[in-house]
Amino acid sequence: MKYILLSTALAALVLTACKKEQKETTVETPAPENTVDAKGFGRMPDGKEVMLYTLKNKSGTTLQVINYGGIIVSLKTRDREGKVADVVLGFDSLNHYIKNNPFFGALIGRYGNRIEKGKFTLDGKNYALAVNNGLNHLHGGEKGYDKVFWNIDVLPDSSSLKLTYASGDGEEGYPGNLNVEVVYTLSDSDELKIDYKATTDKKTIVNLTQHTYFNLTGNPSSDILGHQLMINANQFLPVDKTLIPTGEFKAVSGSPFDFNILTAIGARINDKNEQLVFGNGYDHCWVLNNDQSGTVKKIAELYEPQSGRVMEVSTDEPGLQFYSGNFLDGTLTGKDGVVYKHRTGLCLETQHYPDSPNQPKFPSVVLNPGDTYKTTTIYKFSVR
Repeated sequence: MKYILLSTALAALVLTACKKEQKETTVETPAPENTVDAKGFGRMPDGKEVMLYTLKNKSGTTLQVINYGGIIVSLKTRDREGKVADVVLGFDSLNHYIKNNPFFGALIGRYGNRIEKGKFTLDGKNYALAVNNGLNHLHGGEKGYDKVFWNIDVLPDSSSLKLTYASGDGEEGYPGNLNVEVVYTLSDSDELKIDYKATTDKKTIVNLTQHTYFNLTGNPSSDILGHQLMINANQFLPVDKTLIPTGEFKAVSGSPFDFNILTAIGARINDKNEQLVFGNGYDHCWVLNNDQSGTVKKIAELYEPQSGRVMEVSTDEPGLQFYSGNFLDGTLTGKDGVVYKHRTGLCLETQHYPDSPNQPKFPSVVLNPGDTYKTTTIYKFSVR
């Protein structure tokens, strides 16, 4: 009996030691690190090589950006089932971006949106810009920031890309040498943060934005009319037939422009409303309920019920241009051979109001030497 008890005790001792040794030698698998990859994407007509930079965070979300136009080529996120898909419109090759790109994924400047007849006055001097959108100036002109080469540096944290561009005095008619810096950051909490910064040596106007077309279904052959949108705004800016603001601040209440609660984009887009006729749908700027304190606040939310994807938009800007892809008409073939039909993508562009240089009631877009233009926008992705 003593031998049996001794054997049992010895066995228990050995087993305990083994478990202790196993516990001490067990190594936990570390979480995957943020990664950055860069590869060639083609050459511009002047011979400059364009690189495709891929950021990947720990949750597997990936962002792809190229030097040309600072364009976001791809943004892949998970749906509620965990399936990964690209949620932005774009092209497979640099040539397509150069030849015929309706601002897919691009950085916009020196002035985003429209300026009436391409004219403005600054300190008594008249400036004339390109008229490249009917009677008006749009998104920086014939060769805005969406069509130039941006220098891109990978920041040490491997989650950020710093893009820089020197815009010369007189470029596209704008005064002043403007040094522009934009930082794209993909966080582990699936936030795409965009920090803009600019300085000038001469008084000028600045209104930078980002023009990515989103389709949260992950299937750009389907339209965006089932997406539900919330915009925290009690007013919007009515426009004339050429889409220039009239100067009026109009209440959204009781109109198709009221998105204060999540509402399907297609619910009222075909209403017999003069403003919807002028824009061929939504192509208007909302006056955000933002306190203008410089604080970045949530101002919009986009939800796609089929995939469960959610995109929250936060900014310190006073306006949000919501464009419902009205001029997509099936003439463009995008990534993987998908034809981009009517309203298969939408834009939520944080910015100052259109035509601000000619509208004294609008917040100023003037940048003086010695001052720094700074603004931040965050697109946060999740599922519901």
